[in-house]
Amino acid sequence: MKKLMFALGLLAAGATAQAATPIFSDSFDSNAAALNATPTGWSIDKGTVDIIGAGTPWDYIPGSGLFIDLDGSTGNAGMLFRDFDLTAGLQYTLNFDLAGNHVNSAQENVQVKFGNVTEVFSLPMAAGWTPYSLVFTPNQTKTYTLSFWNNNSNDNVGMLLDNVNVTAVPEPETYAMMLAGLGLVGFMARRRRKA
Repeated sequence: MKKLMFALGLLAAGATAQAATPIFSDSFDSNAAALNATPTGWSIDKGTVDIIGAGTPWDYIPGSGLFIDLDGSTGNAGMLFRDFDLTAGLQYTLNFDLAGNHVNSAQENVQVKFGNVTEVFSLPMAAGWTPYSLVFTPNQTKTYTLSFWNNNSNDNVGMLLDNVNVTAVPEPETYAMMLAGLGLVGFMARRRRKA
């Protein structure tokens, strides 16, 4: 019984210290730089985006590798999106970096949707990489969409996007249920030995 209680204690400590599980990561560096292009693994709706940065005339933030200009070169800003199969009850965290357009003085807005969560982020032209995050916990296991849309710009210059990451962490209630279940198993094993 002591061994079981020790194991349960270790499990509880490990559960509370468990790091987030990586689900997806994209720095866009595996793509070829191109105007009006679709990054690998993504889709575009409503227009176009550009893959720019290192090795291009549009390396607005040197040392950043490749990144996305969220308003492509057609004068019609595209919605960059991809789908994820997410599990109910897991907490998913989206992390990403945005920067200003670095070309004109207009303040841009980017609408980010992650599952049922939507937020608009705004930065002035000269803003460097700024980290942001959104948290989403689905109540159903199904496919959800992540999207970025520079929705107020159709001037061939948009905000810049890089380092998109999605991680998952079970909610504390999930750990509590797991520990309760293990405790019940231990209790049943103890009763069985006494009988």
